[in-house]
Amino acid sequence: MMDVSRVQKELVECNRDKAISGVCISLADGGTDLSHLRGTIFGPVDTPYEGGIFAIDIRLTSGYPFEPPKMQFITKVWHPNISSQNGAICLDILKDQWSPALTLKTALLSLQALLSAPAPDDPQDAVVAKQYLDEYPTFVSTARYWTEAFAKGSSVSIEEKVQKLVDMGFPEDLVRSTLKSVNNDENLALEKLCS
Repeated sequence: MMDVSRVQKELVECNRDKAISGVCISLADGGTDLSHLRGTIFGPVDTPYEGGIFAIDIRLTSGYPFEPPKMQFITKVWHPNISSQNGAICLDILKDQWSPALTLKTALLSLQALLSAPAPDDPQDAVVAKQYLDEYPTFVSTARYWTEAFAKGSSVSIEEKVQKLVDMGFPEDLVRSTLKSVNNDENLALEKLCS
């Protein structure tokens, strides 16, 4: 049985210093289910991910904290240890090196550190790892481009996003409420509207 009080405590502690740590956690989709969370990490300074805000889907099993959280990037990211296709993460503490002494915050901080220090010799995405090892300048420019394209808030206004989705045939009221529920992320809104 998942330790609900521990998860609630972790949420409070993680979010208390989010401006300093650059990580925070919320309930997924504004819901009430403590086993489905959304983490957010800021791209580390002096990396191609700087200035980006990366969302991570977090699912806790009934065995948490004795079993690791299942984490995967929602935001697309170009990184040797993160799948460019589905956001799967290759990180030892999310697998066999997990310990109940670790927290969701330490896991998110580890992901942030992974953005700073890729391990291309133990890749999740072989194509990205090969580019990192063989064509590093190209890797950096591609990672920067993906950060700009997927991890930074675009300058498109809310009204433009609403109009675009209404033009696709969705009712305006539903579009507005869906955009609001996903923090005005047009891609997530579209996914939700289509599901």
